Amino acid sequence: MIEAKCLCGAVRIEAPSAPETVTSCNCEACRRMGALWTYYPASQVRIFGETRGYARRDIPDQPEPMLTLHHCVDCGCITHWESLTGEDRMGVNVRLMPAEVLAAARVRRLDGARTWAYVEDPDWSVTFT
Repeated sequence: MIEAKCLCGAVRIEAPSAPETVTSCNCEACRRMGALWTYYPASQVRIFGETRGYARRDIPDQPEPMLTLHHCVDCGCITHWESLTGEDRMGVNVRLMPAEVLAAARVRRLDGARTWAYVEDPDWSVTFT
């Protein structure tokens, strides 16, 4: 079990294991929030504390929101996202885990701004438009 917690400690997340890989995405939301994501079956994650959700509605050609992004109501840290499609998958912000957990993981870059494909080129730079 690995624990993630927000800056003030009001929200704690328990996940089954430390991530081997994390996703750095350059979509509008991830770029602005500064989150790094790892993914678990939602049924295997426990969340303690109060969060507030934002149903993401800014994805072009997506009439209904696919996920809700959550943050701590006290300190504002982005904690996780939950699927609104019924998928048993959840994203947890790895930046809330101990620093050594992030240091041990391989960072994968996701071009969420344009292609929604992983880019394995180490020289890839973030595209903001």
